[in-house]
Amino acid sequence: MRDARLFAPAAILLVGCLLQMGVRRQYTAPLTGPLRAMPVSLAGTEGRDRDMNEEERRVVAVTDYVFRTFGPDSQTAFSLYVAYYQKQATGRAIHSPRNCLPGVGWQTVESGKASVMVAGRPMTVNRYILANGQSQALVYYWYQGRGRVAHNEYTVKWDLLRDAVAHGRSEEALVRIVIPIRRAPGYTTQAWRRRIEAAEEVARSAAAEMIPRLDQALPVWNTGRPARS
Repeated sequence: MRDARLFAPAAILLVGCLLQMGVRRQYTAPLTGPLRAMPVSLAGTEGRDRDMNEEERRVVAVTDYVFRTFGPDSQTAFSLYVAYYQKQATGRAIHSPRNCLPGVGWQTVESGKASVMVAGRPMTVNRYILANGQSQALVYYWYQGRGRVAHNEYTVKWDLLRDAVAHGRSEEALVRIVIPIRRAPGYTTQAWRRRIEAAEEVARSAAAEMIPRLDQALPVWNTGRPARS
């Protein structure tokens, strides 16, 4: 495992170089409909669509996205962000939250994995607790596309390279669920843990709904035949 970590940065660099060079003819995999067409209710809560500004859209270079907040108008209970790339290349690829969130002031308090049950099967996603000043949040995120749900950054890169080489396809979505953890008067560690547990229930419920819902919205993978040139 240690050796794998040592070689991982070189592997990621190799993926980027090969995608830039064009390992073979690359195909786009367009969605059959916009991501906003997915049901707006999640984890028993109605959502409201939010728009990226032009600069945000330019930076992430996303093909399509949906960003929704859930909860009362005056208070966000949680948010959902799905970014879809129909063909990845240098400058137009998924940005990992592990790298992006610290860049806007969020620091890691806890990091690890969480298990989400989908149709009786466990799916592993990334789980982070982040802090930014007095604000804290629970974050679940994962990668989905080409018939897979994945959490490991290095595995995702290797799968991307393999599918680009073998099938000329690199489409993928990043899914991120963020649940604010609010402090209350009389804060104690025990009270904070209870809030974490409550946030965890919402995150697991939302993820369990989103995985099959997004699977229906993404291009069919099957044997990996090209989608469109």
